[in-house]
Amino acid sequence: MNWTLLGIAGVVIIALLLTRRLALASPEQLRRHLRAGARVIDVRTAEEFHRGHVAGALNFPLSELQDRLPQELPDRQQVLLLHCLGGWRSRNGQRQLQRLGYQNVFNLGSLARAQQIVNSTLNH
Repeated sequence: MNWTLLGIAGVVIIALLLTRRLALASPEQLRRHLRAGARVIDVRTAEEFHRGHVAGALNFPLSELQDRLPQELPDRQQVLLLHCLGGWRSRNGQRQLQRLGYQNVFNLGSLARAQQIVNSTLNH
């Protein structure tokens, strides 16, 4: 048995499962939303946000999301693209906002993925 191929197959399967678990939208779909005016929401803490963030992102820490976001962005049809450091908090935030009636909430995933998608959209 070729252990290298087995290892690669394992990594691919794990990546697919994690992506599915996080319910990440496709980069193409996210770029379309960004071009149409979607708002990028960073659900990390204020301290994390100040250490570095996606250009144009708004910071609504996950612990404040349900209270602050409806006051500042009351349009429940607005497309919101959430991200955090690794994608788990943004998935949690996505669920919270969907329970509040926000219908167009997508998980950008990690900070690195969000930066790549936003930067590639801005540069085209």
